[in-house]
Amino acid sequence: MKRPVPGEEEEEEERVLVSEQSWRPCPKARRRLRGCLEWLKRQLFRVGEDWYFLFILGVLMAIISFMMDLLVFRLYEAHRWLYQEVGDVLVLKYLSWTIYPIVMTTFSTGFSQSITPHSGGSGIPELKTVLTGVVLEDYLAIKNFGAKVVGLTCTLAAGSTVFLGKVGPFVHLSTMAAVYLGKMRTSVMKEYENKFKQNEMLVAAQAVGVATVFGAPISGVLFSIEVMSSHFAVRDYWRGFFAATCGAFMFRLLAVFNSEQETIAAIFKSDLKIDFPFDLLETFFFAIVGAVCGLLACAYLFCQRWLLAAVGKNRLTAKLLATDKPVYTALVVLLLASITFPPGLGQLMASRLTMKEHLISLFDNRTWGLLVPNASSLADPPGKDPWALWQEWCHPSATIFGTLAFFLVMKFWMLILATTLPLPAGYFMPVFVYGAAIGRLLGETVALLFPQGIHSEGALHPVVPGGYALAGAAAFSGSVTHSISTALLVCEATGHISHVLPVILAVLVANAITQKHQPSFYDGTIIVKKLPYLPRIRSRHMASYQVVVEEFMERRVVALAKSSGFEEVLAALDTSADAEYPVLESAEPQAPAGTPRGEAANSGDTW
Repeated sequence: MKRPVPGEEEEEEERVLVSEQSWRPCPKARRRLRGCLEWLKRQLFRVGEDWYFLFILGVLMAIISFMMDLLVFRLYEAHRWLYQEVGDVLVLKYLSWTIYPIVMTTFSTGFSQSITPHSGGSGIPELKTVLTGVVLEDYLAIKNFGAKVVGLTCTLAAGSTVFLGKVGPFVHLSTMAAVYLGKMRTSVMKEYENKFKQNEMLVAAQAVGVATVFGAPISGVLFSIEVMSSHFAVRDYWRGFFAATCGAFMFRLLAVFNSEQETIAAIFKSDLKIDFPFDLLETFFFAIVGAVCGLLACAYLFCQRWLLAAVGKNRLTAKLLATDKPVYTALVVLLLASITFPPGLGQLMASRLTMKEHLISLFDNRTWGLLVPNASSLADPPGKDPWALWQEWCHPSATIFGTLAFFLVMKFWMLILATTLPLPAGYFMPVFVYGAAIGRLLGETVALLFPQGIHSEGALHPVVPGGYALAGAAAFSGSVTHSISTALLVCEATGHISHVLPVILAVLVANAITQKHQPSFYDGTIIVKKLPYLPRIRSRHMASYQVVVEEFMERRVVALAKSSGFEEVLAALDTSADAEYPVLESAEPQAPAGTPRGEAANSGDTW
């Protein structure tokens, strides 16, 4: 048999390739179509491809947020219908009130944890570590996206029983969508994966997550910078604003298309548009609101961090969280649902209201103390009239001050307990509502002390307790998260800006107290979970920087020489659990491999 010549082999291969491609129909048309697509891509991306992907990110997350809210509303209405249809049998009402949230939260825990353990919790502490350059495996994987969406929907469907929100998980969802869109971008542009571009998309995704929850693009960008970014590049500023604006606009536009509103408006309805919002002397009481919120925030952060660590160390709870997370969730939700049972203690906590209805009622510009004598019967469930939601805070055997105070006392430890649940949930919205209740209580107190208003320059103007609720919501949530942008967030979310100056004053006072004594909620979670993140030094005193390396360095280091054999490697593995081992030139002197001899001699026998 004749052996083929190498040149003949190449010609044969070329003929085979030509013959394989020649059968495809319309080669000229395909080339023209390919050229048209390339020309279209060049024209579209002439201004930069970032605009398109940021627009897609904002619109995508707005659609997901709106559809999730719509589904949660339907599920919650089904729970209300079930609670009403069982009649007046107390046992059946109790079972319908408790079993529904238990089923929802248990399924949320089991489903999300079965797919990936990274789907539980808020996600912001882990995101802070990712943005500092730490790689967390599978944290931004696309399979985590589906687990978080389904789990978060079931968590929110449990309603005010567990009192959890969606801000943190939605920021996590936005970052996962940004990573996936970044991979699509590299495939479309036919470029190599760029870590800088990926980080830019993550920064924009943070703002989108907040903006598509509250419909607040400006405060969404500022909040994401304050809370999640250890450092921020100015070149990413426009990306965050553009994506957040697209997401917030689309989120509110969908509400108009769904006939929920006639036009684009604030997400929380309030009627605080008055000619004289507050008296100048009331700024003193707004400062008191900030001080009270700051002190309560310090207590909340300390207790939350302590309980989170205690649950992990306790033998029973640690075993449940390690092996039977749904069982732990069911037990905790059973306790919370039993306490919020409306015929029981729940009637003193307005437990039949959703979190959105809580805020709408607390932001009411009327003085509840003057409306109580004309209050109607409380037997009917809360309806669609926002002006009647305040009646849920009335009770024949307690005053408005009693129900608000009882709500604050009970929700203090209930919110802390809910943060230990291993399910997808946000923790910003609960503290936001809690702060609004603090401000409402203090505002009603000021209105009681000054029924005709505070005298200033010969004029009397009534006190508006709803303005104090705005200040309390911004101050408490801002002090818990160590952010100032919550002052703008309440203005964008309510569409009311007349109280912006006293609100900022309250936020500054609360942050001054909290940042001096406690780390933020997310930094505290990072400390408890022992994530690789370095929180900022809170003290500005120069003594805080007089720390030398030897005070925290590891002195007992197991090292290997370049000439070490198999037995020495096994001995090193047995004596230490380190993931990495330094390699030395020789046993003595102890200089790392690759270090110049002159430097090793000058640095001594240790390194």
